Amino acid sequence: MSSTSNWSDLAARVVSGVVMIALGLGAIVMGGLWFSALITVVSGLMVWELVRMLVPEGRAEALQLGICAALAVLAALYVPSLLAWPLLAAPLVAGAVLLTRHHVLYVGYGAMVVLAGYSMGRLYGDWGMGWMLWLVGVVVVTDVAGYFAGRFIGGPKFWPRISPKKTWSGTAAGWIGAGAVGAICIFALGASAQIILISIVVSFASQMGDIAESAIKRKMGVKDSSNLIPGHGGLMDRFDGMLGAALLVLIAGQFIAFPPGIG
Repeated sequence: MSSTSNWSDLAARVVSGVVMIALGLGAIVMGGLWFSALITVVSGLMVWELVRMLVPEGRAEALQLGICAALAVLAALYVPSLLAWPLLAAPLVAGAVLLTRHHVLYVGYGAMVVLAGYSMGRLYGDWGMGWMLWLVGVVVVTDVAGYFAGRFIGGPKFWPRISPKKTWSGTAAGWIGAGAVGAICIFALGASAQIILISIVVSFASQMGDIAESAIKRKMGVKDSSNLIPGHGGLMDRFDGMLGAALLVLIAGQFIAFPPGIG
């Protein structure tokens, strides 16, 4: 079994996780403007965190771009799709102009943030609470299964140069857990069996979202994206997996029928 030190962060993860899940589920259940407000605020704060990591002295720019991103996501959810894209591009173009360096990192990861926020809003608006809960379930189960399998089983590292704590056992456990969430959706949401494979792919995208954020933090030499959550890091540290998963759903939805097998 892993040493006690491997479990030292469990209590913090549980407490912060319970609070965030409660807030998230509350917004999902209430829906409408409550859910839109949640993803708007989270998107804006994550862009703020991103700028603070990339250009620490750029406090004014971080605030301006965070507000711009939040407003862009909110507005994009209430206009036709063709108008949403230029709105979502606005904070990316603004950052490319305002920031003094790391433009590629800002535009790349900033695009993940605003597109993921837009994706979650559209998923909820188009397909309802059940499918939003599916996405949240896949991401949460991927993270939880990976955490416990990595510490109980251990083994070879998945990508040690970027994320030294991730193991292949934890990665595979996340896929299995996500497949189980997909299987539940066959009965709960009337989906076809394709949802199991889709859930596993979304799980992998969630893990890549985590890896992407780890790569940025490693490059910038920081441990956490911010200290917005006292003692537990920032919103990017907690929602990085959701970014990857929601972005994949948005992209895949342009090419395949979603939800699968509903009829």
